[in-house]
Amino acid sequence: MLKQLLNRLPRKSSKSDIGDSAGSHSGNNGITVSGTRIQRSNSANVVPNRTNALKRMSSAVFPSTVVTGIEPLLSFKDVSTQEKQNLFVSKLNLCCVVFDFSDPNKNSLEKDVKRQTLIELVDFVASGSARFTEPVIAGICKMSAVNLFRVFPPNYRSSLNGGEADDDEPVFDPSWSHLQVVYDILLRFITCGSLDAKVAKKYIDHSFILRLLDLFDSEDPRERDCLKTILHRIYGKFMVHRPFIRKAVSNIFYRFVFEMERHNGVAELLEIFGSVISGFALPLKEEHKIFLCRALVPLHKPKCVGSYLQQLSYCIIQFLEKEPKLAVSVIKGMLKYWPVTNSQKEVMFLGELEEVLEATSMVDFQKIMVPLFRRIRCCLNSSHFQVAERALFLWNNDHIVSLIAHNRQVILPLIFPALERNTRNHWNQAVLNLTVNMKKMFSEMDNELVIFCQGIFDEEEASSRSEAEKRKVIWERLETVASAQPVTENTAVLVTPTTSIPAC
Repeated sequence: MLKQLLNRLPRKSSKSDIGDSAGSHSGNNGITVSGTRIQRSNSANVVPNRTNALKRMSSAVFPSTVVTGIEPLLSFKDVSTQEKQNLFVSKLNLCCVVFDFSDPNKNSLEKDVKRQTLIELVDFVASGSARFTEPVIAGICKMSAVNLFRVFPPNYRSSLNGGEADDDEPVFDPSWSHLQVVYDILLRFITCGSLDAKVAKKYIDHSFILRLLDLFDSEDPRERDCLKTILHRIYGKFMVHRPFIRKAVSNIFYRFVFEMERHNGVAELLEIFGSVISGFALPLKEEHKIFLCRALVPLHKPKCVGSYLQQLSYCIIQFLEKEPKLAVSVIKGMLKYWPVTNSQKEVMFLGELEEVLEATSMVDFQKIMVPLFRRIRCCLNSSHFQVAERALFLWNNDHIVSLIAHNRQVILPLIFPALERNTRNHWNQAVLNLTVNMKKMFSEMDNELVIFCQGIFDEEEASSRSEAEKRKVIWERLETVASAQPVTENTAVLVTPTTSIPAC
């Protein structure tokens, strides 16, 4: 479209031709096209021949039913107030042409014309002169859809790394110089106070929202940041779409957790829902509780949880502040997805667990404390010192210490063997010191219980040693019997520990 329009403009033939045509191709803040240059000029030399010529060119490109007699390259200052709305629609149609930015030298003139036109549209909307009639709303939504909605190429970098987060530089879209202005137009359009939501919802419909959500998988962080703001504004402006948006985002999380384990926009979507959840009315609807248990809690499963854990924790804490009894479901879910082979992820889980326990009441804590402290017992004995250290740091939290102190008769017998093994065998001095301090804390809290647990531990250790001795004797008898048996061709040979095994 732009090519056809620009091809009809006067071409550079000679210096005299340029000098003669300079006045006839200028307008007030309009775009002067001379050879291959685009520049701004004054309106002092506007000649009617230029307007008539450009109108004839425009009529060959744009449908007369949409932009009757309006040349899209005119400036808004060059037309009357009555014609500005038609010019606005005409410029929106002009910006529906999409270019290939993989080659920066391709269509450079047309790209500059489109960008200048987009900037004019932003200024016009920002000035408050735009009246958002239904044709204008349709034109903005169409222009936004044509420019923004696209299919992203495969994420080769993530596929090579198995879907794990990497430390490489972010990928920036080469077409951002245009996309940024289109996002600005869409945002100003949605946030405008004069926009009638009842009319706009016919064009910003479910299909539009779904395709907008698909863009959150963009690798460009600048685009995801713009999308985050726009979706949040749509959620606030169009109340009728709120249930659909929540359901659509849930589906994105389901696919991410259970199918793909790769999505670039999970953190941004969680940021939006952090503020959405804080606005939920009490008592919470069943739909919201299902969203927590089925969409948010399973987000602990993917390997790349560290890239969005802060936003996820914030959403979960917002739920617990609304309804503290949901802490039981959250802790059960965390225990279900607890990482047993990923130490870094385990440290992050322990940090989040502390935040959840701070929002947990005594009654709810008692429902979950046995399986919880069985898991913490394993963390205390972890050979990875950061995991053991982070688990011991839980006792620095006054609220958690209070919960443990009231339930020490159940909790201390569960974790005492881990504490005793740490004091005897753990290789890290910091973990050893923290363990000794914790034992002192329990001794000051209830010395009789500590002595009782120590006695049970000593009995179990003695019983374990006795069982080990019995197994050793049995194996020695088996070795003796096996060595006395004649060796035939298909008889298995018992190799004693002292027998040397030849190297492969």
